[in-house]
This record gives sequence, structure tokens and C-alpha cells, in this order.
Amino acid sequence: MVTSIESRLERLEDIEEIKQLKAKYCRFCDEGYDPDGIAGLFTEAGVWDGGRTFGLAEGRDGIRKHFEGAGSRISIARHQVMNPIIEINGQTATGHWLLFQPCTDASSGEAVWLAATYNDEYLKVDGGWLIDRLTIEVAFFSPYDKGWAEQQFLSGRAP
Repeated sequence: MVTSIESRLERLEDIEEIKQLKAKYCRFCDEGYDPDGIAGLFTEAGVWDGGRTFGLAEGRDGIRKHFEGAGSRISIARHQVMNPIIEINGQTATGHWLLFQPCTDASSGEAVWLAATYNDEYLKVDGGWLIDRLTIEVAFFSPYDKGWAEQQFLSGRAP
């Protein structure tokens, strides 16, 4: 099947816009968890699902409230997302990303490593992409000094 240059270009532009959306999410998180900025990246009915490790927030207001307290859980974060696999299907899309993140557990002040997979769902709303569902699957959340081979999860933080 031959597709037009216009449709191929639109697909590439959609993928790039989703990459920028993810980059904005990471930047908001890494620069103090701006609750309004993060919530604004989601649809009104969006879901942020961090599982048992990080909790669940539903709706834009719920996401905003969740991130108002995020700094009390992880005080320093540097999201490094990579290897995106983005599939566009008209006005919806999915994104699969790997996360590797040095961070600080705020409750203990301990330096930790976080590795996870993001499985995201996106909706195109009024010509722009928004996150409809962000799901985090944690692979390890380990003390920096011990590493993931010795201690895969901080106490009480296993998924």
C-alpha cells in the first residue's frame, strides 16, 4: 500500500510531538514537579498509574494533587527516557519508553536508582497530543550504594 507524502509527514510530525510531550513531562518532574504543568499534559480524564510503588491519580485534578506532594516522596529526580516505540492510529497513539533515573528518596535522604517502563496512551485533542494514560512498571528501585543486584527494591517499595 502506497501512502501519500502528506500522511507520512503527518505521522512523523505526530511522533515528534509525542516525543516532545514526554520530554516536557520529564522536565516538569525534574524541575520540582510542577503540578499544573504536569496536569496540563494530560486529558481531562487522564490517568497516572505508578502502581503500588508510586500510587494512582485519576483525572487532571487528581494528577495535579498527586504532584503537589511528589517532592515529599522523591526530592531529586533526573528522568532519562529512551528507546521510544510510538504507534500512531489516527487520533490515538501508544508509546513504550524505558526509564533510568538517579533520584533521592525524600523520606530517607537516600540516593537510589529507578528503572522502569512507561506504557503510555495518547489522544489527539484539538489538533494536539495529550497523555490519556501513563502507566509505570518498575523493574527496580534500589539503593545507590547496594545497586539492583544486591537489593532490587527499597523497603516497602516493591511493586
